[in-house]
Amino acid sequence: MYKFILPLFILFLTACGGSNPEQSGQLSPEQVTLGFFTAIYVDRDVQKAKPFVDNHLRELLDHYHIAGSVQRHMLNLSMTQVEMEIEEISIDFFRKFTDDVTVVVKMKGLKGGQNWLDDRTIRLIKDKKQKKWVIVEIVPEKFKVNG
Repeated sequence: MYKFILPLFILFLTACGGSNPEQSGQLSPEQVTLGFFTAIYVDRDVQKAKPFVDNHLRELLDHYHIAGSVQRHMLNLSMTQVEMEIEEISIDFFRKFTDDVTVVVKMKGLKGGQNWLDDRTIRLIKDKKQKKWVIVEIVPEKFKVNG
């Protein structure tokens, strides 16, 4: 009798156990965002950034070809010695039930040789075919007025 219960119990435990998203190839929106920005600003490698974006943005990456051009033309922010962190994400508790999120990345580094602090907002969707988060839009900056 125990010969049948033990394998059934082990099967039950493995089926109900939570999977590690990194092991299953599923990155969180935060990990995708940081992966993309790290590829562009730290590694300065457009090829490394391509797995994190949809087809439309992948075509733009191909067009601009080098990280400096992507920084200038797609992100409107050329920087070096960049450190970054996630500042805000539009989902939390209901993460499993949504497939469209925005993420704000806070970046600190040098712009024109001067210390600079800035942020960028991107939008990601859950690609149902590949079952992964992909960046679909770099949200245009809001016009900032001093005063």
